[in-house]
Amino acid sequence: MASKHHHGHHTAHGDHHGHTHHVNGVANKKATMTVDIPKAGISETDAIRTPKTPQDEGISWFESSSARREPVQVYELVLEADGGPNKNRAYTRLPPPSSPYILRLTLEAGTPASKSGVLKTNFPLYGGSFERTKFVEKTLPHDFSKPIQIDLPISSAGVFVYWIEYDGKNGERVKGREGYFNIDPVLRAPKRTPILTADGCLERPGSGGATTKETTHIPLDGLSILTLVSKWMGTLEDWSSFYKEAAHRGYNMIHYTPLQQRGQSMSPYSIADQMAYDRSLFPPSYEGNKEQGTLEVLKTLKKAREEYGLMSLTDVVLNHTADNSDWLQDHPEAGYSPMNTPHLTPALEIDDAMIEFSGSLEANDLPTVIKSQGDVDMLVDAFADVLNSRNLWQYYVIDVTKEKKAVRHVLTTGTIPPWDGPDVNGKSAVELAKLLRSLEKIENLGAFSSRFCVTVQPEYAASMLKAAYPECDTAMWVETWGKVLDVVNVPLYEEWKEDTRVALDNIKNRVKYTRLDPNGPTLGPISATLPLVETYFTRIPHNPRTAKHDPRALSVANNGWIWDANPLQNFALRPSKAYLRREVIVWGDCVKLNYGNGPEDNPWLWKHMTEYVTLLAGMFDGFRMDNCHSTPLHVGVTLLDAARVVNPDLYVCAELFTGSEEMDITFVSRLGISSLIREGYNAWDPKELSRLLYRHGVRKPIGSMDGACMTSPAEIPPPTGKGPSHPGFVTPLQGSAPHALFYDLTHDNESPLHKRSAEDALSTGALVAFSHCATGSVKGFDDIHPKLLNLVNENRIYEITNKGGIGEVKRVLNNLHTEMALQGFDEAHVHQENDYIVIHRVEPKTQRGYLIVVHTAFHKGNKDTGYITPIRLKRTKVKYIMGATLNVHSYDDVKDDKLIKGLDSTLELLSPVEGRDGSDGDGPYQEIFIPEKFPPGSVMLFSTQLEGLDPHMDMLCKEGVDGAFSNLTLTDLNVILYRCDGEERDATDGQIGAYEVPDHGKLVYCGLQGWMAPLKHIMQFNDLGHPLCGHLRNGTWAMDYIHERLEKQVQALPNLAAPAKWLKDKFEPVKSRVPAFLRPKYFAIVVSEAYKAARRAVIEQSSDFVASGHSFTQDLALSSVQMYGLVKSASLDPGKVVPCLAAGLPHFTNGWARTWGRDVFISLRGLFLTTGNYAAAKEHILAFCSTLKHGLVPNLLDSVRNPRYNSRDSPWWMVQNIQDYTLMAPDGLSILSEPVKRRFPQDDTWVPWDDPVAYSYSNTVAEIIQELLQRHASGISFREHNAGPNLDMQMKDEGFQIDIQVDWKTGLIHGGSAHNCGTWMDKMGESTKAGTKGVPGTPRDGAPVEITGLLKSTLRWLSELSNSGKFPFKGVEATIDGTCRLVTYQEWSDLIQASFEQNYYVPLDPSEDAAYNVNPAIINRRGIYKDVYGSGVGREWSDYQLRCNFPIAMVVAPELFDVKHALEALHVADLALRAPLGMKTLDPADLQYRGNYDNSNDSDDPHIAKGLNYHQGPEWGWPLGYFLRAYLFFEKASGAHLDDTIHRLLSALLPSRRHIQEDPWAGLPELTNENGAYCHDSCRTQAWSNSTLLDFLHDVHHLSTKTQ
Repeated sequence: MASKHHHGHHTAHGDHHGHTHHVNGVANKKATMTVDIPKAGISETDAIRTPKTPQDEGISWFESSSARREPVQVYELVLEADGGPNKNRAYTRLPPPSSPYILRLTLEAGTPASKSGVLKTNFPLYGGSFERTKFVEKTLPHDFSKPIQIDLPISSAGVFVYWIEYDGKNGERVKGREGYFNIDPVLRAPKRTPILTADGCLERPGSGGATTKETTHIPLDGLSILTLVSKWMGTLEDWSSFYKEAAHRGYNMIHYTPLQQRGQSMSPYSIADQMAYDRSLFPPSYEGNKEQGTLEVLKTLKKAREEYGLMSLTDVVLNHTADNSDWLQDHPEAGYSPMNTPHLTPALEIDDAMIEFSGSLEANDLPTVIKSQGDVDMLVDAFADVLNSRNLWQYYVIDVTKEKKAVRHVLTTGTIPPWDGPDVNGKSAVELAKLLRSLEKIENLGAFSSRFCVTVQPEYAASMLKAAYPECDTAMWVETWGKVLDVVNVPLYEEWKEDTRVALDNIKNRVKYTRLDPNGPTLGPISATLPLVETYFTRIPHNPRTAKHDPRALSVANNGWIWDANPLQNFALRPSKAYLRREVIVWGDCVKLNYGNGPEDNPWLWKHMTEYVTLLAGMFDGFRMDNCHSTPLHVGVTLLDAARVVNPDLYVCAELFTGSEEMDITFVSRLGISSLIREGYNAWDPKELSRLLYRHGVRKPIGSMDGACMTSPAEIPPPTGKGPSHPGFVTPLQGSAPHALFYDLTHDNESPLHKRSAEDALSTGALVAFSHCATGSVKGFDDIHPKLLNLVNENRIYEITNKGGIGEVKRVLNNLHTEMALQGFDEAHVHQENDYIVIHRVEPKTQRGYLIVVHTAFHKGNKDTGYITPIRLKRTKVKYIMGATLNVHSYDDVKDDKLIKGLDSTLELLSPVEGRDGSDGDGPYQEIFIPEKFPPGSVMLFSTQLEGLDPHMDMLCKEGVDGAFSNLTLTDLNVILYRCDGEERDATDGQIGAYEVPDHGKLVYCGLQGWMAPLKHIMQFNDLGHPLCGHLRNGTWAMDYIHERLEKQVQALPNLAAPAKWLKDKFEPVKSRVPAFLRPKYFAIVVSEAYKAARRAVIEQSSDFVASGHSFTQDLALSSVQMYGLVKSASLDPGKVVPCLAAGLPHFTNGWARTWGRDVFISLRGLFLTTGNYAAAKEHILAFCSTLKHGLVPNLLDSVRNPRYNSRDSPWWMVQNIQDYTLMAPDGLSILSEPVKRRFPQDDTWVPWDDPVAYSYSNTVAEIIQELLQRHASGISFREHNAGPNLDMQMKDEGFQIDIQVDWKTGLIHGGSAHNCGTWMDKMGESTKAGTKGVPGTPRDGAPVEITGLLKSTLRWLSELSNSGKFPFKGVEATIDGTCRLVTYQEWSDLIQASFEQNYYVPLDPSEDAAYNVNPAIINRRGIYKDVYGSGVGREWSDYQLRCNFPIAMVVAPELFDVKHALEALHVADLALRAPLGMKTLDPADLQYRGNYDNSNDSDDPHIAKGLNYHQGPEWGWPLGYFLRAYLFFEKASGAHLDDTIHRLLSALLPSRRHIQEDPWAGLPELTNENGAYCHDSCRTQAWSNSTLLDFLHDVHHLSTKTQ
């Protein structure tokens, strides 16, 4: 902050008492009382009176099984993967624990921080008292599949730190990022009577706002604080009148400037004796001692509380003490002196020179009174000559002569160590000088401890010289060393010159301000006792008492402040040169305290200041931390901790000038600051004031959603594990901004008359008092003091008067301010127009409100009413409460020798203003029109009541939701939750599509997930400016759409009737009774409740793996519903519409493109089997079994009407899924005997689906599997039906020929050609321009590794079933070497087993090549498995390409792989292929690698034209799941520590976790471009991408369950 008023206290402190330049301050000290401080009888806190701590009581409360209670509130803080909060949640503020509640820390299972994770915190989790350095531990639950939750029972205030400690990658313990939570104190005060009557009129004084005997808790937002400067209040005997006035004006806390014994400057902030109360508080005749004085103050504060309802807040000054503090004579070490801080020595010398110079002006014919800038220049120039004569450069530089002598002595008589530094032979003097600096061999640089303290060890110098110039003699070496040091000294001289220049500039500026500037203090004649500028040091007198101290210790640095300084850097310590450069705006009456790094550095000072703060903590409800940003953090932390031992509910506020929100958070979180002081008078115009009001004085906007929508009911287990569970509510935490104590004007800043206008006191005072935060003011502001009073020189007493000022308006608004906080008026709206500001505060349940209209007065002299658009309040009745204008009769200071008086002014009450009725398309409204006379400095206050809205509307919008969503199938839930535009249009014959929100765009889903995508953000941040909110305010079309789309589909899906009716019934009152501005809130409640109920309905129908799983598992499981739905143009049955699985959205939604054989069977295990949807799995298996033709199943199903058979891998994926089904589904083996009607006749003739021959015979699933194997064993060769452009317009004619055969030497299946692409890497070239039309991007002809793995898996499984009599066949008939014979499944399996490693493994060590079937000439990368074995002629190199397919074979047939080789290959893939959301499809080191896919590319580059690189580098999602599963298996097989493995692999899923949570499609994409970049042509959510990660998580779940 650069403007002066941001540093109000410091500026005032420095310029209103800092000019008392007592050079020998202590010598003039008056005697003070000396009595031991009272040790007991001061604190009235519960913590002192009861044997149990508040935390013990809270734990007992939770463990008790006694009477019924209100639901338990749980605040949930979700941690990041590394165990720390995200940036927005690093600081969390929690409410006062007037009733115990729970803070829940939640961490996703399997994240890095969960690995042997331990919560560490200094929160007394197990009871007892808080100790800053005492940390308790709680071990995190060890479960990879369930969310990790740690519940902290909260029943005491304070600030606490926490972090998660866990095992890192290499086994080392890692400390996670720290987080802080600050629990507000419980503040208790007498309750006051309402300020308004039951019918909303003002109570008369004495009735409204009167103090009662009942006690209530005052939330921080209900604090109304009045600052009183105690020296202007008279003696304690006089204070009752001030209390009466403050209570009458509605304040409930008094902020006292320091009450301790003042120093000789008489500033309250210059404390001479921290343990004594100031003598001026007592009558002149008072003779009591310190202890008696303390008890008198305590009695006065008690009276203020009990009789007037006024709590107490005092300044705590930790940074400095008065320059005449008596104890400094005994403990000068408490200050910074050249003795303990040697670098201050030249700064003191400058200060001494300045004092001496100031006393010699007359003798030197220099002016002592400054009248012009010329005088300033003359004096500063003269002082510059004085400084130059002091030769201060000697503190900076090396004494060359002395150093040469020292080196000569070593060279001639000493032992010279051998040179062990860098080569210096022949280096010049300049080079040697640079080397000395870089090697840090110049000692005491910047030490300034004495003249010529900078030096170089002569032994080191001699060694360097001999190494640099071995042929020279001693004389030459010495001479050369002098030249080196001359070079070293050059920048040191420059540093001295620059520091001197800055120091003189700062002196000049200070002289000008203090003696010439009309806004400065315009000090009198310059002398030795009132020097040119403030003294930077206090001189403790030399006397018998101080004789025991080193004289250097008796000059101690004064405190002050520095513009834009780093608050975490102590400017009295090195490397700061602030005192030397005269950069400190110094307070000449305050000695800066030197605490060191801890109590061991200065035991007496720490003890003394601890006694000081504990004394105050036992007497006051709160502290204002004076000069907080300059108080060393460790000092503030330690002393506040000590204070909170005495008063656990200590309220702490501070004004920070860090200029950084991040730095503010640092101070708030470390010190436990309850409120940061903000100031309305920092605004420079009405717009800026409205911004400050919104930022600090609005908790939530009207119509906020977070509480109503994001709080969920739950059964809460006891946080300690003991006692009963309780019903409760869980509210997510989003992090906190520091709470504000919002002052209209603080006590150390200029008056309204000076800064704006006197009339503005009413307008700004009213706006601040109306704010939803702690608020504050000063008596001088309420009384309209014409100017800022001088804390030092002003000795009059405040006037108590009921005339003038704004006290009567404050009475109403301050009382109302506290009442609104207690009654939950948590929502507000701020509107600024021209010079007007309107604030409307509302209690969200009843929609009762108060509205204030204010005409600001930023400029003097303006009396015009101005203009604001009539304030229209929809469906709201308005009642006038009061209005007033401040009339200032004279702006002249009222002269009075004894009393401090405000300007001559009166409050003119306005005539009532009635709301005018009207109506429009949104219904009735009332408007407030500004009266003709409403000049700047006017206010009006109204009560408001929204009509027609049920106060229980929130609950009504939620009632019955579970019943309405209870009897739904997963197909129904697909419609309710999802359905993208293409699916919905298909299912409804084009009648319904995705909803388009103006200025936002089309929602990605028609169902609730489509709405929740924007609502999630809106609800979390109450972003009522979002286009969706604007659209809802403009009309109810969105509500109609949501239920009508379901109603229109009830005929096809009858179960939709219940949720459609529920939605319609809930929206109807929202449409008819809720005003437009509240529609977004109630829309969000209805939609979010429906969404949560629908999601619960899915989870309840899911497997235990899903139902008990963490959020990532459940999010993935929801994608099974997302992909499985009913559309008219795609089905598993050609004769009727049945649900089927989409490959991905939005590109594969309907028609022939929806359901793909390969995609179905890669996805089926994860989406259906792991989630428990066995019926859907079976339906898909049977449907595809019916299509077997040529020994293949189709890739493109096209509703079984026109299937296409061009996929070599699809049949093997299907059989793998049948195997998975038999192992995972209840009674899974029975599927093998399930009869299936066959789509095509036995001779493979193509017939239409409705031909009589179609479906004319049946086989069992087992027979179909056998046929599939037999057809492959016999060899497959056919030309696709309908081959040509009508089937595939891109493919060349040769590509339609399908050939597959078994090599019976190896057992491997080979197939394909250079003209087709029969595996999942199936991109066909399309570009005529690039010459790639009809050229496959990745033909993979030969024996692709995953097909080999799937085949081996099938043979192993069937062999086991056959041998146990559960499969009716033994093997296949095959012609081998001309003989047809039975090849058993085991025999075929053994062939593959025997040949696999030899044919697929590429050895890491070239010396092993002979043992494997490899061609070293074309090996690109070693230690991997081939992607294909036996690629076609001319493409042999493609065998050796590193791709992401071999892990698939590892998962389905791990027995094929050597464990060591497998792990080596996986490690290579981990480094080369693994990407944020998937796996690279090709090694980036491959010449063909092209990582970015663009299907619209129309270039002539054959590698990328028309997206030919689809599988040549872009990162596909689904192979990641197989990679992780393979790694998990082989790490386990190798004997590795399984927990380490699982944690490492789960860490790879962190980007996927984030993506599925944040992406509006709520799924994982088909593919991404290089390094996870977005790919426009990708499906936004893809079945197999979601599925294979579910497979992996299911494996982890199975392993962890098995382990447990």
